[in-house]
Amino acid sequence: MPYISAPWTVSAAAPAHEDSGSRPPPSRARAEERGAILTSDRLMGGALAVIAVFVLVESRKLPLGTLRNPGPAYLPVFLALLLLAFSVAILAGGGRGPLVSQLGWSEWRTAMAILLVCAFDALALERLGYRITIGAGLLFLIGLVERKSVILTVLVAGGLAAGSFYLFEGILRVPLPRGPFGI
Repeated sequence: MPYISAPWTVSAAAPAHEDSGSRPPPSRARAEERGAILTSDRLMGGALAVIAVFVLVESRKLPLGTLRNPGPAYLPVFLALLLLAFSVAILAGGGRGPLVSQLGWSEWRTAMAILLVCAFDALALERLGYRITIGAGLLFLIGLVERKSVILTVLVAGGLAAGSFYLFEGILRVPLPRGPFGI
């Protein structure tokens, strides 16, 4: 079986250990010896850095403005620079997380349910209105995915849907879509 001695090279034999009778070191120790540790923290730090660079590149299409008179690209550029700084910090200090190769994907069903609810919310928001769409998504996530009691599910979903609608529509004056019968 080939031995990976660096991230880009493969050799036919593993390096000799000092004590030929001892077991090879754990995979993390071998990865540290190679200097190539891809931990979950570093993977996500790299992904966040890619997103930040993408936002910076796309923001070049808009005028930046000045500090006194900011343009439409000012806030996205500021947030992207902040995200880039934090992602570099995560990349630099992310060696303590678990190796990506050792991660388990036991929560993939929950992640897929959240992704599907987000897609449903995006597609149904204009047709069903804010309160019905958010309420239905929360009912599904809290009741079926998290398996909480019916009373708790209805109270939390209804309270968050109505409360966030009141916050945005009533207090902040942000127009939100209304569904059938003005709901």
